[in-house]
Amino acid sequence: MLIEMLSIVVKEGFSDQVVQRFTAEAAVEKAEGFVDLSVMVKQARKGEEEIIVMIRWENERLWKQWELSEPHLEGHRQERKHGKPDFVLSSKNDTYTVKAVKNPYPG
Repeated sequence: MLIEMLSIVVKEGFSDQVVQRFTAEAAVEKAEGFVDLSVMVKQARKGEEEIIVMIRWENERLWKQWELSEPHLEGHRQERKHGKPDFVLSSKNDTYTVKAVKNPYPG
């Protein structure tokens, strides 16, 4: 399994706009290998808010397939066309390979 993590820091009061963007229906939900997407908002710090988006993929090959897909590339073209919103202070994107998972003990 591969996990893609996006961290987006926004001005205080704007996290809901980012949450709405990532929870709206999108092409990624139909992508082969897409497992799920979670959106988390860090407890507020004065002046800014951090949103973490975690997207789980079955494997790296299918994630790369999505990264090169026309719907994904078109989404990024649209973002570049409209520019980054002024309330976004910073963002970063990382990927992680899952090496172990622990589940609740059944007994």
